[in-house]
Parts: sequence; C-alpha cells; structure tokens
Amino acid sequence: MANVIKIRAKARKGVIDIRGLMSHPMETGLRKGKNGKLVPEHFIKHLTILKNGVEAITSDVNATLSKDPYIHLKVSGKKGDLIEVKWIDNKGAEGYGKKKV
Repeated sequence: MANVIKIRAKARKGVIDIRGLMSHPMETGLRKGKNGKLVPEHFIKHLTILKNGVEAITSDVNATLSKDPYIHLKVSGKKGDLIEVKWIDNKGAEGYGKKKV
C-alpha cells in the first residue's frame, strides 16, 4: 500500500477521537483538464476503520468528497488501542495508516 494516511488519535473517558488526512485526487470525471478533455474519474470508494484488528466502521463513499479528504470520528476505546484506517479507490489503489492511541 503506497498511499499513507496521516492519523491522530487520542483517548479520553472511554472514547477515541480519530482524525485522518488521506492524500487522493478525488476526481469526479466531470471536470475538464487544461487540454479541454474530461479528467477520468478517480475516487475513494470504500473506507474501513479497524480498532485492534476488528472492524469498527465501514463506509462506501464516492466522488462527492473533496481532494485530499479529511475524516474526523469517534469510537469507543482506551489508551493502548491500535487504530487502522484503510481505503480502496475505483482504480484498485489502496491507502493505509495506523496509530497506537
């Protein structure tokens, strides 16, 4: 997995606050490039958050997210838990990041 996701995670009162920045162009396929032709669609289609190797959140997303999407969410947990964030795009590329709280 070549695309690294930058993650920050903090635990407080049984809740882990997760913030992640994903580097991705997120093209809708509707924008024209400098040559006047449509830029092919290229977007994240599936996002998964794991806590200690167990799926905590899974989401199907689409081209409506902005370039370099930023996520912010909360899951139950404690200090010492391992958070992993993974994505797959419509061209088969993958992104991955992990952080121990």
